[in-house]
Amino acid sequence: MVLEITQYGNPVLRKKCSKIDEVNESIHKLAEDMIETMIDAHGVGLAAPQIGEDIRMAVVDVSHDPECISFLKVNGADAKMEDVMPLVFINPELELDGPRETDTEGCLSIHDIQAKVRRPSIVKATLPQLDGSIMELESDGLLARALQHEVDHLNGILFVDRISPASKLSVKRKLKRLG
Repeated sequence: MVLEITQYGNPVLRKKCSKIDEVNESIHKLAEDMIETMIDAHGVGLAAPQIGEDIRMAVVDVSHDPECISFLKVNGADAKMEDVMPLVFINPELELDGPRETDTEGCLSIHDIQAKVRRPSIVKATLPQLDGSIMELESDGLLARALQHEVDHLNGILFVDRISPASKLSVKRKLKRLG
């Protein structure tokens, strides 16, 4: 089921989300609905607070562009993107590495605003899965950026918090109208 996407100004987007201690049928259903919602909205990621849920769960799928990464390791072995997408994870932990790269980001919760964001280029992610297993993932490119963006959501941080002061000035009026 396609869910309504929470928009800028809603306080849930600024909350540090609660850890998921138990995966039950409602969490599995929510994950399915989040994937469907992300696809319907043409997004590459969606975090639970973006659909009004104050829990540490997110989905990511960048498989529409296999060239958006230069490498992908899962549990220490080379992997193919189609084998792990869409990613569904809870209670993630990230280690950031590599030089910082600047690229344009947008957000399904902040319509019509895009801005350049500097982020570390490589991510090592510990991604607990719904089945209780742990996925250790390492990648770069759009996948690394999307993981950082979604984990920021779980911590109450929006991409507009990470843009340069000059960019903040240019989007300030638009944000005021949204919030």
